[in-house]
Parts: sequence; structure tokens; C-alpha cells
Amino acid sequence: MTMRRWLLPESIEDVLPSEARRLERLRRALLDEFGLHGYELVMPPLLEYVESLLTGSGHDMDLRTFKLVDQLSGRTMGIRADITPQVARIDAHLLNRKGVARLCYCGSVLHTLPSGLTATREPLQIGAELYGHAGIEADVEVIRLLAQSLEIAGVKASRIDLGHVGVFRALSLRGGLEAELEQELFAVLQAKDVPGLRELVRDVEEPVRSALLALPECYGGQEALALVLKLVPGDAEIGQAVNELRRLSAELADLPVSFDLADLRGYHYHSGVVFAAYCAGHPGAIALGGRYDKVGKAFGRGRPATGFSMDLREVSQLEAASASPRAILAPAGGTGLREEVKKLRAKGQIVIEALPGHEGTWSEAGCDRQLVLRSGIWTVEKIQGEV
Repeated sequence: MTMRRWLLPESIEDVLPSEARRLERLRRALLDEFGLHGYELVMPPLLEYVESLLTGSGHDMDLRTFKLVDQLSGRTMGIRADITPQVARIDAHLLNRKGVARLCYCGSVLHTLPSGLTATREPLQIGAELYGHAGIEADVEVIRLLAQSLEIAGVKASRIDLGHVGVFRALSLRGGLEAELEQELFAVLQAKDVPGLRELVRDVEEPVRSALLALPECYGGQEALALVLKLVPGDAEIGQAVNELRRLSAELADLPVSFDLADLRGYHYHSGVVFAAYCAGHPGAIALGGRYDKVGKAFGRGRPATGFSMDLREVSQLEAASASPRAILAPAGGTGLREEVKKLRAKGQIVIEALPGHEGTWSEAGCDRQLVLRSGIWTVEKIQGEV
């Protein structure tokens, strides 16, 4: 049987011209916007030793990472599944700044399994991270930058859910939950699997059992925070988490902010406030972020950290399709043609030079106009019919 050499692995796709154009335009626009806010671009490597790549990222990231053996050192390397830990390493170990550092990035990541039925295993991850400030002001800045980024992409956020991993962490500590049970609870809470949750907490002592069962109901407006406070009255850690969320929502009153205390994505990775942005036309979160103050410690310098990231390919697919820019066809030669082509390109016009033996039509190549020499002057005219 002849192998179909043009086939790609499952959930891996080529990016064709129209999508590639949208992606590149959006990448440039977002990185320029990040730059206007003081975020400096970094470009971490695609490969790293797994000890560095998976530091502080938890078991779930380990399962999502492709691994291979380095032929030079014999050590195990990983293809990054998330760029954020790499940026944390750069801040902690390479830049080594004492004050606030703002960094941004854009690059491909690779996942062993797609995150959803229609998801790619090669997202194009773009994000911004802020290091060195533990105050709520940093979280406000990052969430506002996220909202602005979606507006630039033409997919304005319809909802930004705020959560806090401190609530679940406090319940786990108070209930003395073992690591295995904690991991299972994390999974069912993420899936909003109430029957599964009820089965898992069957032997957990009160009031933690009832609190865990009520956690999926803690979503919506301010009433969600009031409900959280009733789960385990007087718990200092839960009270602190609720206060942080209230302050944050007050600072973001002009944005479509709501709460979801059962959203634990990145639970092993994050250390405080987490957030997820949603928009019309997309079934899940279009962007994710939060605090991860402890990741840098593994690289020798613990720093307060907050940031967000999103898959540029997902975002670009939600963007309203725009017409492809059309090109001007230039003939194979002629007096003064080279200078005329140079002038047009300097004005931002696409000019395609004809080659001998061209097959097919020039409209297929994107040309709707052509350069024609009239009385010694080059003029641009509309192409009539197929050329």
C-alpha cells in the first residue's frame, strides 16, 4: 500500500495563506499593543530539559508534553506545551531584575493530546506576564490588557470569570485530603461532574464535605462570593480569597466580570486569583490567566507573577473574515518597469511580476489589476476577464 506522504498527524494542520495572513496581522497588532504597555518580547527555545520545562507546572503539564532523548547529552528533553514557565525562568534566572519586569511572547507549543474535539495539538500561544509585584494592581493591569487584546482581535469578551485557588486549597487542607483524592476532586470539579463529586466526598468529614459539594454552585455575581463565605464560616484563607476577589471586581467594574470558584484550571500551577475570558461563538474559554507566585522559586528566585495567554489560532478563527488584499500584475519586462514596481511596493501595493511559461490564471494568484504601458507611461488598470 502506497503511503500518502501528504497526510499530517491527527490534530496537526497546515496554515494556508488566508489564515496565515490573519494570524500574522493579529500577532503583530497584539505584540505592538503589549509593547505600548511596556511588555518586552522574549523568545524561549522550543526544546528544554524536562527538569526545567516542567518545573512548578504540575502533573497535567507533564502528560501534555512530548519527550525525547537529547543525542548530545543523553538527557530527556521536552517540546514545550506552555511558554509561561519558560518566561518565568527567564525572569528569575537570566534577567534577574530587582523591580517589576513585563515580558511578552508568541510561539508554537505542542500537546500530546488536543484539549478538545476540534482543537489543534499545535496552538500558537501568545501572552503577557508581569513579575515583581504582589499587589492587586498587577492583576488589574493584566486583566485589562487581556480585555484590550480581545477587542483588538475583534472578539470582545462577553464574560471574564474570576476565581481563586485558595478556596479549594483551604478546603483540601482543612479536610486533610490525600494528594490522590485531591487530584480526583480537581478533575470532577473541572468537569462540573456533580455525581462524581458526590461519590468522591462520601467519606470526607463535615463541614468540608458539604462545602465541596456546594463549590460548583459558587458562580455568577456577588452572591457567589457570599455563598463561598458560608461554606466554612470563619476560615481565614477563604475570607482572604473572597476579599481579593471583591477588590479585584470593584477595580474592573467596567468589564463583564463574574465569578466561578470551581474553575481550577492550572490548580497546581497557580497560587491565587485565576481568570478565564469567554466570547460569543466559542464553546470554551478563549484566554486564561492568573497568579503563579511560586513558579520562579524553583529557578532560584521566587517572584510574584501574574499573566495571561491564549491560542492565536483560536482567536483568529473568531475574527470576522476580511477580503484578501489584491495584487497588481507586472509584465515580464519593459522600459522603466523596475522603477515603477519599486514605487508601487513602497506605497504598500502588492506587485507580482510575470514569469515566462506561467500556467493557470493570474486571478488565481490574487491579481485584479495590471501594469500597462500607455504612450510611454505605466498605468494600473483593472484586469478584464481571466488572464
